[in-house]
Amino acid sequence: MIKDEINWSILLLLQRNARLSNAEIGRRVGLTSPAVAERIKKMEDLGIIKGYAANIDHTATGHQLRAIVTLKVFSGRLKPFLEIVKGFKEVINCYRITGVENIIMEVAFFDQNHLEEFIDKVIQYGETRTHIVLSNVVENREIQRNTRKRLQ
Repeated sequence: MIKDEINWSILLLLQRNARLSNAEIGRRVGLTSPAVAERIKKMEDLGIIKGYAANIDHTATGHQLRAIVTLKVFSGRLKPFLEIVKGFKEVINCYRITGVENIIMEVAFFDQNHLEEFIDKVIQYGETRTHIVLSNVVENREIQRNTRKRLQ
């Protein structure tokens, strides 16, 4: 858990723009570039910072359709599905969840036929429910420091 206010400031800046230089981050938080690099390295080593990625516009890559697909896995099919889903190129995110469904996936498709092909592959593992994404209301929001007071 991060208790240091400067580390939280560094994390917030990196979440907003991971391409900021250590010197620029240092200017914004009041540290030298080497001090920022040391803090970032420590947060990487602790697994707080897991990696850096580009935020891609799926439509610009030809993926005209995005969907949320839930799966209520058939008895005995969960472990095989958890292995096979890693190979599905359409899957952007996949979560194992509680509730009626076991799995929720965010997926990107070139078109409706691509969606149908995907469902045909997945349906052997369970009952699916598909929700077409119309727009993003909140996307890649920064993780903020928990400032709530705990109840005593």
